[in-house]
Parts: sequence; C-alpha cells; structure tokens
Amino acid sequence: EVQLVESGGGSVQAGGSLRLSCAASGFTFDNYAILWFRQAPGKEREGVSCISRSDGSTGYADSVKGRFTISSDNAKNTVTLEMNSLKPGDTAVYYCAAIKFLGCPVPPYYGMDYWGKGTLVTVSS
Repeated sequence: EVQLVESGGGSVQAGGSLRLSCAASGFTFDNYAILWFRQAPGKEREGVSCISRSDGSTGYADSVKGRFTISSDNAKNTVTLEMNSLKPGDTAVYYCAAIKFLGCPVPPYYGMDYWGKGTLVTVSS
C-alpha cells in the first residue's frame, strides 16, 4: 500500500519553530518530487515547498522564503520541512504530496500522484 504520512504539527507561538516530516511507504522518492502544501480556513490551497530526488533542486513560496527549509533523507525515504520564525498567517493544515517528475514542477502543481492526510499547524500571536 502506498502511503505518505505527515507528522510534527502542533501549536506554537509566533516566532517559534516546528519541524514537519513526511514519510513514504510503498514506494521510494526516487524520480519523484516531494511537495508541501498548506490550506488555511477560507483560503485556497497553497504550494509551500518542493524538493526533487532526481536533481536535488528545491523551491519555496515567496511567503516562506528565508524562514522554511526543506530537506530529504533519502535512506529513510523521508522529507522534512523545518519551519522557523512562524507567523499567525502560517496557520494551516499542511499536506505532503508526491509527483513523478524530474526536478521540481512549477505552480500550480497539478497532478499529484500521492497525498498525505495532513497535519495541523497553529501559530498564535
């Protein structure tokens, strides 16, 4: 069974940090791009970050550049999103997704092959 499982969500005050993890089972990240999305109440889903297993390239939404860092532990088939200097506007359900793609795709990120169920991040002021 193919699964993506997110972990690490929780509640934190503004300025704090959280580390989200996305663990894959049933397939490997090889030849896939792994992306983080988020969706806040009443807002459209937003692509947050991407990392490519094929060439190691990464990408970030302008709203998180300089604050979030994506990385991959290929041996563990796991991707991590380190979130620093969190703001109330970062509050959302964060989803991990995978697409068979060489490099990182460009927005709007259609056609994800696999999705996790999400993990909630709440940032209070």
